[in-house]
Amino acid sequence: MRVIGFAGWSGAGKTTLLARLIPVLVARGHSVSTLKHAHHNFDVDKPGKDSHTHRMAGATEVLVASANRWALMHELRGAPEPELLELLAHLAPVDLVLVEGYKRDHHPKIEIHRAEVGKPFLHPEDPHIVAIASDSALPDVALPVIGLDDVEAIADAVERHAVPVERVPWRLPDPQAAG
Repeated sequence: MRVIGFAGWSGAGKTTLLARLIPVLVARGHSVSTLKHAHHNFDVDKPGKDSHTHRMAGATEVLVASANRWALMHELRGAPEPELLELLAHLAPVDLVLVEGYKRDHHPKIEIHRAEVGKPFLHPEDPHIVAIASDSALPDVALPVIGLDDVEAIADAVERHAVPVERVPWRLPDPQAAG
């Protein structure tokens, strides 16, 4: 299983890009999973559903299954947020895992940059960024720069730079690393 991340500020277009990139990678014969960091209070469950009732009653884990899919919800109940490596271990084996967020972790990443967001680049402070997908030309950047709309070229970069999970130099836990 190989991993590569997509890092950038909110509004840069990470999710939009992944929605366009995943079908390209699948068409190239790869099995693909994603892992996305979310903000503290996200919830995939809804009040009134049995699974929500079970969680609110105190269940640590609730697994919901049907003929079409299954989902496991795990309540941390005050425990520390799991590290990226621990979360990757929960995924079934696939060819590629695309990680959205976790911009401070040490896996290879493609920086997503949109000029109109007006935020600073991440790559000067992150040696794990291997390329930049941008909506503008960046002539003074030493890294490969790919047009944000050139999904085929971004897929090429994913295939070239994704590394096996066991080769990532995972860092020591840092409570502020998610995001």
